[in-house]
Amino acid sequence: MQINATYSSFVAVGDSFTEGMSDALPDGTYRGWADLLATRLAAHTSDFRYANLAVRGKLIGQIVDEQVAPAAAMRADLVTLVGGLNDVLRPTCDMARVGARLEEAVERLAPSCRQLVLMHSPGRRGPLLERGRPRMERLFAHIDALAARHGAVVVDLLGSPVLGDGRMWADDRLHLNAEGHRRVAEAVWQAIGLAPSYDWNEALPPPVLPGWRTRRGADVRFARQHLGPWIGRRLTGRSSGDGRSPKRAELLPLLLPGEAAKEAPAPRPAPGS
Repeated sequence: MQINATYSSFVAVGDSFTEGMSDALPDGTYRGWADLLATRLAAHTSDFRYANLAVRGKLIGQIVDEQVAPAAAMRADLVTLVGGLNDVLRPTCDMARVGARLEEAVERLAPSCRQLVLMHSPGRRGPLLERGRPRMERLFAHIDALAARHGAVVVDLLGSPVLGDGRMWADDRLHLNAEGHRRVAEAVWQAIGLAPSYDWNEALPPPVLPGWRTRRGADVRFARQHLGPWIGRRLTGRSSGDGRSPKRAELLPLLLPGEAAKEAPAPRPAPGS
């Protein structure tokens, strides 16, 4: 990997992890690691363009059917593909089919870009992760084999102890919080050959464990606000992404903070002023 490489365009493909949940902005939208990475790349490259096709809740088949062809057609320098975790976390999962669809995606995306990035998705330490770990590890072994065959970079986030820390995760326990996304952006930044800004895998200070009553209250809120609705969607075949469009469906210039204000037309003087 060339150190201090330059990338003039970036397309992100995937599900809620790449959409940016749950790195919430004040207006209720999500930012996330891909937006953070794009902003940093734009600051180092003139005429930088960015698209984010990811939509929450998407299974690997939907990612391939809805996002891969548009992403490949954009011919971006950099493409990230993260998918399959929503499949393997379901009670019934056809691992062979997941692997085949993922392979289809890699075979279409790798020739269309200068650098394809794949990932071992992070997981919050706990019972849900341990139940899903065997299938996750099968998925990630397949990702490693595809990367070796097609010259892709793999970012191992599951192997990061700090990203397994519950303090890196939002209240829904399924998505990273702002600090988690910030670290993922740095991990990808380094993986694609750019100079490190800090140690993204640095451990957090020792936790201060809340009391039993506080922990049980958090468990009850999690079950009511997040786990129950998630189970309901699984049982009814619905998805949190139903009807949603990508937040950046086209490969367009990315305005850095402050540039939007500079490009906006000056306000017209009030009559009589």
